Amino acid sequence: MNDALTWILDLVQSVDPLLRTLLAGVAILLETSILIGLIVPGDTVVLVASTAVASPLEYIALVVVVVIGALCGESIGFALGRWFGPRIRGSALGRRVGVRNFDRAEAYLARRGGIAVFLSRFLPVLHSLIPLTVGMSAMRYRTFMAWTAPACVLWAFAYVTVGSAAAGSYRELSRELHWAGYVFVAIIALFVVAVVVVKKVLGKREARHMEAAARESEPPPSETE
Repeated sequence: MNDALTWILDLVQSVDPLLRTLLAGVAILLETSILIGLIVPGDTVVLVASTAVASPLEYIALVVVVVIGALCGESIGFALGRWFGPRIRGSALGRRVGVRNFDRAEAYLARRGGIAVFLSRFLPVLHSLIPLTVGMSAMRYRTFMAWTAPACVLWAFAYVTVGSAAAGSYRELSRELHWAGYVFVAIIALFVVAVVVVKKVLGKREARHMEAAARESEPPPSETE
């Protein structure tokens, strides 16, 4: 396993540091933009790019670029929602996403406010829908940024730290241990499992708020004479 893993990591590291950092930033920008996040695996690109980090400067640069990319993507989603939200929702692409998903995002935002913006960064589907939904709401851009920026920073540090730490540990251990590759795989696997568990726990907890908000937004039944 060591030989194959070393070849893969060396291949990633052979890419110019500036280029792979920019690619990670663009990938996360696309992921956090409206609906593109349902297709582009920005988190995977960032994790792969982080395995090539070779110095503190590269680490900081990657975190900064990823955060900027995420914030730019969130801003694009907000702007699209502010100017074209209803059109996007009524388009073929919007219908493909589903009216129910849009309704849930709107009800969730109305009930949880800024907390919904913060947590949506860690929830599937919603991390692409919330910026657009916020753009269609009365929330100001400044307020939106105040809630989403900390989430983007936390997310970026988590992914870049785990990827770079796993690759760094492997490179040190591989010189002496033939099973060092399993350490790398174990670290990445534990992180992925942790991410999935956190998303499921958050998703289940926040789903209660979405359902309650949806019930509250339903019109009362008409009285029959």
